[in-house]
Amino acid sequence: MRKSLMRMTFRQLRVFRAVCESRSYSRAAEEMSLTQPAVSLQIRQLEELVGQPLFDYVAKKLYLTPAAEALLRASEDVFGRLEALDMQLSDLQGSLQGQLTLAVESSAKYLVPHLFAAFREQHPEVGLQLVVVNHGQAVRRLSASRDDLLIMSQPPGDQALDFFPFINNPIVAVAPPQHPLCSLEKLRLGDLTPFPLLIRETGSGTRRACEEYCHQKRAHFAQTIEVGSTESQVEATIAGLGVALLPRHSVRLELAQGLLRELPVEELPLQRSWCVVHARGKRLSPVAQAFRDFIRNERAQIAALEQRFSRAG
Repeated sequence: MRKSLMRMTFRQLRVFRAVCESRSYSRAAEEMSLTQPAVSLQIRQLEELVGQPLFDYVAKKLYLTPAAEALLRASEDVFGRLEALDMQLSDLQGSLQGQLTLAVESSAKYLVPHLFAAFREQHPEVGLQLVVVNHGQAVRRLSASRDDLLIMSQPPGDQALDFFPFINNPIVAVAPPQHPLCSLEKLRLGDLTPFPLLIRETGSGTRRACEEYCHQKRAHFAQTIEVGSTESQVEATIAGLGVALLPRHSVRLELAQGLLRELPVEELPLQRSWCVVHARGKRLSPVAQAFRDFIRNERAQIAALEQRFSRAG
């Protein structure tokens, strides 16, 4: 091993990882509570130890060099092993401690805090770092193994994965109470097509599932309106801009409060499942393994949570 690599410090690696994550010296400085010159100095020192440049600037954007990508992978291994060591030492002391890094698709963010709260009742010293992403981002994070676990629907079929479904994710049609479709007792999916359909951005798992299902059922909407988040989709539906196909648990409060109505469409709900996913062969930390085992084994708690979130308003 090069002797220069032995002179690297954890602080330098933490600064380096912050720059890689933010793709910005200034944002990394803010995150690390440092000045920008201090960040630049740490990176220059690392480059001297590595013997190669770590970043390139192209059109005012920061890009990782091959050396930086190799160093980033090595740093993830180092900090991952330290985190696992911390958890194992805590386990030897008789308590589970550490942090769970969890990425979830955006429409699962309503469910996951309640799921983690139930887990934390058993393990109160475990922390959570929750990242909310769309389906496309989830697939990319899964490829890069950036998180302990992911909760997503429709795991990609072109990767070697371990996953299991644990809770239903029914997708339903909703509209504001004053919408003309709300006066009908029975509908077909095609009856919705003359009205604008509010859809998520490209990359959304819910959007992709709904588009595939509507194509299968030959339900072609005359107009679609794209919005950038589930919250915007819900608000736009309440405002009367159109109808929407949404996970029932993401609009359960609006249904309960009468702000939205679930439309009685014969072909719905579209049944999907949330899955716990990680790369096959990935070494799970004690916290990640405990959380995965909790979801798999605590069927009574999961069933109660599913009933709570799947109930229409």
